[in-house]
Amino acid sequence: MTYPPNGGSPRERAPARPATSVPAQRRGAWSGPAERLRAVATTEPGRLQIIGAVLALLVVTFGAVTALEISARSGAADDVVNRSQPLSADAARIYRSLADADTMAASGFLAGAQEPRDVHEQYEKDIGEASRLLVRAAASTDASSSSGREITTLAEMLPVYTGLIERARANNRQGLPLGGAYLRYANQKMTYELLPAAERLYKAETGRLGEDSADARQWPYLSLGAGLVVLAALVWTQLRNYRRTNRVLNHGLLAATAASTVVLLWLAVGHTVARAELRAAMVHGQESLDVLNNARINSLKARANENLTLVARGAVLTADGRNDKYETDYTTGMKALGAQLKSAEKLAEGTQGSGPVVDAIKNVTEWQERHRKARTTDDQGDYDGALKQIIGPEESTGTSFEQVDAALRKALAYEQGEFTDAAKDGRGALGGLPIGAGALGLLGAAAAVVGVNRRLSEYR
Repeated sequence: MTYPPNGGSPRERAPARPATSVPAQRRGAWSGPAERLRAVATTEPGRLQIIGAVLALLVVTFGAVTALEISARSGAADDVVNRSQPLSADAARIYRSLADADTMAASGFLAGAQEPRDVHEQYEKDIGEASRLLVRAAASTDASSSSGREITTLAEMLPVYTGLIERARANNRQGLPLGGAYLRYANQKMTYELLPAAERLYKAETGRLGEDSADARQWPYLSLGAGLVVLAALVWTQLRNYRRTNRVLNHGLLAATAASTVVLLWLAVGHTVARAELRAAMVHGQESLDVLNNARINSLKARANENLTLVARGAVLTADGRNDKYETDYTTGMKALGAQLKSAEKLAEGTQGSGPVVDAIKNVTEWQERHRKARTTDDQGDYDGALKQIIGPEESTGTSFEQVDAALRKALAYEQGEFTDAAKDGRGALGGLPIGAGALGLLGAAAAVVGVNRRLSEYR
């Protein structure tokens, strides 16, 4: 038998290799706390400590989220009352002041070389108010925004318009027909540049008002969801406590549940009331204001066109060359005025709201009848007779217009008051809720900790 060269027996095994040690796996940074947490969770006192910490965190989070969300909505409601609605109202007043100034300028021109003092003073008042409101609007508006650009346009064009009116007056006092041309050119500036810019400004500010109102009325879904989660966790904890101890009440947990319930109910009821009031402000207040503002502006435009019909004496025709432009514009404006007054009557609530609108509708009908008579007189060649029927002190279209304007002013004042009252009520419904939610959240968290600690004391 042949043996291996080393002479060893074939049955002898080769010496075993030395065992290599496996390095211990590196422990993560969170492995220690995680292991301790698992160890704590294996005992009832440990589980109670975890439950207490989670409950406290949930209740505090609920209070904080509610405070933040309602603060945002309360801020939006405050903007509705103190910023966006006043700016929208100022934009409407700018629009009306410019339209009224144009009407007064035409009325004063028709009166002859000696412009009536009250007409001149009203014109100056309108221009002054428009200038003052433009300055105030510019101070509250970003110059690069759409509203800022419209304000710049109005500020640049208003001196041009007033300069043309002064030239028209100067020529009219001297009996020069050039005055009528200046007046018509000024009216074109007002009709095609100033009033459209004022209308765009009004629409932009009204749009911002709608956005602020929508922000204030948005449901606080995160807060409501957090409140339901907190109540579910508190109820679960108390049921768990009851099943393990047969004790129905835990005063600390009960206090935490009560505090959370108060916050949730306060949140739901307060925001529901705020939504309802703010919606009422927009639907019954702002919509009526919008319709009435447009109605009043159309009445002012119609009055200016009525006056300019006599000033131009047929010199300005429509694009097709068939009809008097100012008479056509008057007819169009009166149709729009009638439709807007019907809409305003439907939107109005109660006799205080509908009464002035009904009066305006009646006076518009009278105005149209007197206008037809004046046009018939003018068409028959009696210019002086037609002039008396337009600007005369009694039974003229001017007196009808003044009655329409007075009724619309009264309706606007009422609807403005309704809007302001409803918007303030909506803002007030959210008052105190952010602070109350935060305070009750802290109180509820403390009560939850006390309740759990009371249970823990039984293990000591």
